Amino acid sequence: MLDEFCTGDLGFLVTSVRNGIQDALERELAPLQMTVPQYVVMNCLAKGWGRTLSDFCRVLAYDSGAMTRLLDRIAAKGFIRRVENESDRRSSLIELTELGQAALPQARQVTEVAFRRLLAGFSEKDAETLHKLLSRILINAKPD
Repeated sequence: MLDEFCTGDLGFLVTSVRNGIQDALERELAPLQMTVPQYVVMNCLAKGWGRTLSDFCRVLAYDSGAMTRLLDRIAAKGFIRRVENESDRRSSLIELTELGQAALPQARQVTEVAFRRLLAGFSEKDAETLHKLLSRILINAKPD
């Protein structure tokens, strides 16, 4: 099995799982008029994991042009706003609006439904093992 993984099967499997997760989340978020990347930005804001365009570029692996367009779409829905960055006038900070704060609990609830469906049949031990194995891959992926 390890040899098969090393010939590309691991990459294909991980990509397929990622796509499956994305599709499941998109289906759950669609009634809320929200996409997965929009949810990720809003959730990161709520958790304090980012406030600038470059923060979100790193999280979503987007270039600055694509991220600007995404932020524009979220702002057009009224979920976020740009505010002046006092420490760097060349950039702005992103913050959730009241509408965004109100939409987030329902978005979190539907994403939890999707993840519980994806993890159906997993025991606590299975989930712990999955977490450890994926974390090990992330550690191994870091450059030396």
